Amino acid sequence: MINSLNPGADAADFARQLENSGVSYDFGEDFAAGLSEKLFGQGMVTSVEADFMTNLSSVFYRIAFTGVATIILLLISIFIMEGSLSVNSFLGITDTIDESIVYLLTGN
Repeated sequence: MINSLNPGADAADFARQLENSGVSYDFGEDFAAGLSEKLFGQGMVTSVEADFMTNLSSVFYRIAFTGVATIILLLISIFIMEGSLSVNSFLGITDTIDESIVYLLTGN
């Protein structure tokens, strides 16, 4: 079989050698018609645009989930390195901002 890749090889000679070694290829009577029907027949036609949108949606979700996971890991690593892992640090609120929010909400 490897020798059949040579440019000067004779395909009929290799077919005879395969048959002599016990390899035979028996196809059904309607094999050619069935193959032609599968390749060129009326099949399910899909819209290229719909197929593209489906693939784009799938790729977007994979990238979006990976990006969100990366952002969360980055935030957690920053909070751990700063040594301040609290609700206020997640919200980005400091003590002075807490007082300002309370003043604005209550008027005191």
